[in-house]
Amino acid sequence: MPGAEAQERVARGDAGRFVMVAGHGSVEAAPDDAEISTGVVTEAATARGALSANSAAMRKVIDGLKAAGLSAGDIQTQQFNIQPRYRAYKDRPQEIEAYSVRNQVAVKVRDLARLGEILDQVVTLGANQASNITFNVSDAERRKDAARKLAVENAMHRARLLAEASGARLGPVLTITEEVLGVRPPRPMVARSSMSAESVPIESGSETLSVRVEMSFALE
Repeated sequence: MPGAEAQERVARGDAGRFVMVAGHGSVEAAPDDAEISTGVVTEAATARGALSANSAAMRKVIDGLKAAGLSAGDIQTQQFNIQPRYRAYKDRPQEIEAYSVRNQVAVKVRDLARLGEILDQVVTLGANQASNITFNVSDAERRKDAARKLAVENAMHRARLLAEASGARLGPVLTITEEVLGVRPPRPMVARSSMSAESVPIESGSETLSVRVEMSFALE
């Protein structure tokens, strides 16, 4: 029974006797790069003043990162906005007190051994915002192949167990579907306002790469 036709018949409930199970597989992998989110927030009485101060500070941060060996392709603007800050009064309408400008970039660090050093450097260069660290496994798809095999083995084990318990024999595979699992959210990171001469301590840990499959088998 071809895959698409089998899936359709299973969905309609006319595929004869069958069993449907879910299988899970996971592998651990050490991250080999990371992405940090950092930037500069400035305030001034005018939007132009806040923008000029922010642009000068942000240029220093970006130039410093490039001088430290990061490529332009690994630095990407993530957020930019200009917002007024209002002062409220009881007896008259609120008025603009100041303007703030936020410019935030995503920085990809391909050498994890330098991550703490880079975090120190962005603060030294003038960054006053840092929000997240996301650790990545660059060849995650290849590594997931091992998890896929484990998931299929797990599903087949469950199906065989259920078939034998019901007095049947497990037949051929009718359908198989892989579920794309969600990505683990970024880990929060707070930058201190003053850094010591030593690098920020960072623990990258390990990532769990998981796969879930759904399989259906004919019963004989």
